[in-house]
Amino acid sequence: MTDLARPRHPLPAGASLTPPDQQPDQDPSLAVRNNGGVEPSRDPAPAGRREALLVLGFGGPEGHDDVMPFLENVTRGRGIPRERLEAVAEHYHHFGGVSPINDQNKALVAALEAELAGAGIDLPVYWGNRNWAPYVEDAWRQMATDGVEHAYVLATSAYASFSGCRQYHEDVARARVALELDPSAPQGPTAEKLPHYFDAPGFVQANAEALATAIASLPEEVRDTARLVATAHSIPNAMAAVAGPQGGAYEAELQRAAQLVVEAAAPGRDFDLVWQSRSGPPSVPWLEPDVNDHLRALAESGETAVVVFPVGFISDHLEVIWDLDNEAEETAGELGLAFARAATAGTHPAFVASLRELLVERRAGGEPRLGTNCPASCCFVQRPARPTA
Repeated sequence: MTDLARPRHPLPAGASLTPPDQQPDQDPSLAVRNNGGVEPSRDPAPAGRREALLVLGFGGPEGHDDVMPFLENVTRGRGIPRERLEAVAEHYHHFGGVSPINDQNKALVAALEAELAGAGIDLPVYWGNRNWAPYVEDAWRQMATDGVEHAYVLATSAYASFSGCRQYHEDVARARVALELDPSAPQGPTAEKLPHYFDAPGFVQANAEALATAIASLPEEVRDTARLVATAHSIPNAMAAVAGPQGGAYEAELQRAAQLVVEAAAPGRDFDLVWQSRSGPPSVPWLEPDVNDHLRALAESGETAVVVFPVGFISDHLEVIWDLDNEAEETAGELGLAFARAATAGTHPAFVASLRELLVERRAGGEPRLGTNCPASCCFVQRPARPTA
């Protein structure tokens, strides 16, 4: 295995994200521990503190040889059958083994740098990933070397859930703990994750404009009657049940985001929220219906056209391209449904501006909303015990 593919998680033997004598869902929370042991501040950032923005992503392979090691990183400890990994690997190999997510994150970093500079904000932007180079651990070490004292973390997920929020807090903790274990390393920064941005005006505007464009691309005779279908990544029902402080936040936030987008792009029209990209074993219940099953149900009920808008994602990465532009569009074709797919927010100027506004809000001491000030038990999923031998 190459150094690039070397898994940076789990942590080295004996290390833990959770302090001794504490359970993962007990205080102090991940948000507090990552912020140096104190609650995210309601006061403006201290004058002279060296700060940075870290774009924290999922990661993706850069060539055919990277694909299987990358998928092993993603699924480590989850018991995913080898044949399932090989099936997903073929999706990447179809595109040369390269995930578009890396170039999309590079573009987002560049757009954020330009947006901050244009607003007169002198703040360096770093990029790190959970599952592939550049790893978050390496970005954390670089920030420490550069003397960064505090990092604002922008996760490339707008929503609550274990995989959409809590795991990003864990990524930060993993990078922080890994650096602390190296006695030769400089002191790393404190950190706070920026809040969920599913309802940020620029995110809504970017998705609404994309939805309007997709509707307009349909034949004129079906534009006004096409069914609008919002999609997001399916997650296990058990994970959805504990999303957010009171549970159910993943579905609630997605429903709200989709509603705002439709109200802006096509006021008064109905829409459905469905799911895509399921990866778990059939024995584990995940959120349904799957987008392809839903398309079949729409065709059976007499619908003639559909517009899919993947509001659950911020860029057109591989799951969007494969699951919608290949599988869902093919399903629609077989059913005789006219089909259009809206773009994701990507680097739409309004979206990037909204991300800047989130950062400015936190630096000014704005209320540390959910995503930043997450309770200890928020989105906590009890992981199965790993075998000891």
